[in-house]
Amino acid sequence: MTIPTDELKQRATSLKLYGLLAHWDELSEDDRQWIATFIQWEEHERHRRGLERRLSNAHIGRFKPLVDFDWNWPKQCDKGVVSELMTLAFIKEASNIVLVGPNGVGKSTIAQNIAHHAVLQGYTALFASAAQILTDLSSQDGDNALRRRLKYYAQPQVLVIDEVGYLSYGNRHADLLFEIINRRYENKSTIVTTNRPFSEWGEVFPNASCVVSLVDRLIHHSEIVVLEGESYRMKEAKERAIKKKAKRKPRGKNKTDDQ
Repeated sequence: MTIPTDELKQRATSLKLYGLLAHWDELSEDDRQWIATFIQWEEHERHRRGLERRLSNAHIGRFKPLVDFDWNWPKQCDKGVVSELMTLAFIKEASNIVLVGPNGVGKSTIAQNIAHHAVLQGYTALFASAAQILTDLSSQDGDNALRRRLKYYAQPQVLVIDEVGYLSYGNRHADLLFEIINRRYENKSTIVTTNRPFSEWGEVFPNASCVVSLVDRLIHHSEIVVLEGESYRMKEAKERAIKKKAKRKPRGKNKTDDQ
């Protein structure tokens, strides 16, 4: 299939192949056919390298794909809402997602799947626990270093802050989290997983004056997904224990017992 010259030249421009463009008028028709193949190779390789780089930078880690997720296990989990979030329309709207529920019901798994899908679709993402982020920021030595790290967390198009509420933090940590949320507010999408309703965030950040403002900015443009149920990890652990027990062979009787 012959690619129109204007389209081929536009693709070369997008790839910033300025040397080729400078001698474009010297190319014969046969040259341009070969150049089309070359440009296709270059586009494919850059896409592959870009995807690898984004996946590496995202730090999503291992996770269970949603296709293997047991939707019947949580007592409450709106599969339709999660499926809609997987379309990634929220990123274009710079809106947020808050996944609320007890330990082990799948909050992090859903967040990881959304972030991973975003990376596959060409977006930048970063997955980190609240403890990792706040420890990192609070350990920075000097204002310049802190500004660089705040910029690091403000830049990704999707930032996942996992496990807010599992630990308590001081006022300094609350201020740092507020700074991240504030920088991303109406600009970039943030996904938060938490085991605490917002009414209890004052216990997560006791005496912090910015908690109300933090929550206000986080939920202003957000989809709040509530999950309820028992820990799926505990369920799997029990199932593994039962399987191991079933595989164990019953011990034979000791000969002395029959004498």
